[in-house]
Amino acid sequence: MQAAKPLFDYPKYWAECFGPAPFLPMSREEMDQLGWDSCDIIIVTGDAYVDHPSFGMAIIGRLLEAQGFRVGIIAQPDWRSKDDFMKLGEPNLFFGVAAGNMDSMINRYTADKKIRSDDAYTPGGLAGKRPDRASLVYSQRCKEAYSHVPVVLGGIEASLRRIAHYDYWQDKVRRSILMDATADILLYGNAERAVVEIAQRLSRGERVEAISDVRGTAFIRRDTPEGWYEVDSTRIDRPGRVDKIINPYVNTQDTEACAIEQAKGEVEDPNEAKVVQILDSPRMTRDKTVIRLPSFEKVRNDPVLYAHANRVLHLETNPGNARALVQKHGEVDVWFNPPPIPMTTEEMDYVFGMPYARVPHPAYGKEKIPAYEMIRFSVNIMRGCFGGCTFCSITEHEGRIIQNRSHESIIREIEEMRDKVPGFTGVVSDLGGPTANMYRIACKDPEIEKHCRKPSCVFPGICENLNTDHSSLIELYRKARALPGVKKILIASGLRYDLAVESPEYVKELVTHHVGGYLKIAPEHTERGPLDKMMKPGIGSYDRFKQMFEKYSKEAGKEQYLIPYFIAAHPGTTDEDMMNLALWLKRNGFRADQVQAFYPSPMATATAMYHSGKNPLRKVTYKSDGVEIVKSEQQRRLHKAFLRYHDPKGWPLLREALERMGRSDLIGNGKHQLIPTYQPQSDEYQSARRKNSTPAGSKKVGKILTQHTGLPPRASDGSKPWDKREQAKAAAEARNQQAARERAGAAKGKGKKPGKKPAVPR
Repeated sequence: MQAAKPLFDYPKYWAECFGPAPFLPMSREEMDQLGWDSCDIIIVTGDAYVDHPSFGMAIIGRLLEAQGFRVGIIAQPDWRSKDDFMKLGEPNLFFGVAAGNMDSMINRYTADKKIRSDDAYTPGGLAGKRPDRASLVYSQRCKEAYSHVPVVLGGIEASLRRIAHYDYWQDKVRRSILMDATADILLYGNAERAVVEIAQRLSRGERVEAISDVRGTAFIRRDTPEGWYEVDSTRIDRPGRVDKIINPYVNTQDTEACAIEQAKGEVEDPNEAKVVQILDSPRMTRDKTVIRLPSFEKVRNDPVLYAHANRVLHLETNPGNARALVQKHGEVDVWFNPPPIPMTTEEMDYVFGMPYARVPHPAYGKEKIPAYEMIRFSVNIMRGCFGGCTFCSITEHEGRIIQNRSHESIIREIEEMRDKVPGFTGVVSDLGGPTANMYRIACKDPEIEKHCRKPSCVFPGICENLNTDHSSLIELYRKARALPGVKKILIASGLRYDLAVESPEYVKELVTHHVGGYLKIAPEHTERGPLDKMMKPGIGSYDRFKQMFEKYSKEAGKEQYLIPYFIAAHPGTTDEDMMNLALWLKRNGFRADQVQAFYPSPMATATAMYHSGKNPLRKVTYKSDGVEIVKSEQQRRLHKAFLRYHDPKGWPLLREALERMGRSDLIGNGKHQLIPTYQPQSDEYQSARRKNSTPAGSKKVGKILTQHTGLPPRASDGSKPWDKREQAKAAAEARNQQAARERAGAAKGKGKKPGKKPAVPR
């Protein structure tokens, strides 16, 4: 992997003399107090401005400030006119535009496409403070305000929409966000390197149109420049006959990356297109090779070509061997340079060591920002994820190579949080990152890492080249909890449990000292079909971790529980898969309060499955097997009902489905049956159902339903519910029986109420 210029090696801009600001200014009054007549760079963001390294605008703003630039913030502007975009005046260099820490459509809409009632990144949690597709709207308003000022687009929304992408909300393929946003250049992934280089070059008078060689950027051009060797993506991975040689889980060397060979002795079908082998060429070097993806017009009209383009894009994400990509949109090309070089530990320390105030901007007064309240006492120790889960955007945005901070930097941040952040009680709510336990875990050999094209280092099993040593993380935990004034260090980030079981010492350390009663993990499913499409381990890995968790909890004398997360309606999931998951949940005593349905985010591999019905984890062909897709509202409701098998509101749907599936044996009042034959029909239930349509009322209905799950069944023909007196009598009897069981359990436990497993929050 080529070396990159360190972030701290650039000469400082002349405005360094002003020094760091207590907060990056959000008004002209603040600029006047700082002695500024103008801003060099203005960041426009869809989130409230929180000066904390968990918020993108704070990291980029403080980093540019450290380079000597004067940086202003326009947070959650009124997008209905250009006025708010002019309140800090004209920036000398550029506008930096981002939708915020989330894609604006995911931020506003649920997986069922319903408008959310709140926004965690807004003061007071109020919804509606940003527009749909905020990156587009903000960049257009910036151009309306000052048409000649360059607009640099960034953030996760821009990152995941940089290529022609399927849009779940419009149910169609949209073109690259660059084509609609009127921005001059797009930065994808973690953009520290790119934004610093672009700012430095613009400050030296270079035109933004001339900046085309920065990694991690995308821009529009009309032709392939001289000296570049262009390869059609279908020559690398032809969407025709399946070739056994090509496997995304196999390491491929440079000369093999473009080669597709025929199996010896195999008879060619004359109706199939010939498979081309690209030979070595003195003109063809990785640095000067660009892969041409099918055009926007083609992928928009052909789901198989869309899946093919998505597959090639994901195979070109390793910074050590990725090549540039290009995709035609009408008469122009959108060009994507290779991903940025990951930051070193020294650079990570530099970025996280900026003078963050670690609190929201004073302009918000005492209003609480929910996202900040959640992370205010947490510390990010690393970036990236090599898990490659197909439904997740972490790997696509932050990369699969882990970027780590030093112990010293992390400890210093905990001490600063302890000493400066109001309300700190001695409890660090999380010491983690995208995953809890990938800190300092990497490939054993840098050369292997450089050439690897695996989409995951832990699927279908843990790669033999992966170093799974957790010792540095264990040492960090011990140092952190030994700090004066620190009472407890909790680990709340997602735990990769299949990796954790490789280090029993780590699991013991975690369970003994860093679990606050409950530990959330994400097996996501129990069945092999959906798990393979998710690139997640089998449920056996969960069982192995659960045994270790319970063993070490018992040794520590603690009563602690695992809270597993599951996804409904993911590509590759059948009704039978969800039924089996529901049976597993019942056997293990889990009752999910809330459920997570699959949400097709832009550019994700699972989203390509959802749209195309094909599997981009393997070679995509017109004849290859399809993927089971859950799209209808009725089937999505059914899959969620299976996850909440205990909720009477879903029983009618489940009864109908089980009968259709030939599994009527699971309908009954027995211990091993999934749902009862009866449906609660009490007057209290029916009255609450009619009178309570508000969210609070819904909770009341749910409570009443729970109270009546002990009612006897309807008449045998199901046509007539029990009358009022019979229902009241049966309900009273059920309550008496439950009270008797509790008394018996208390007596057995020598006066102590037996512990119950908690419901599973979601």
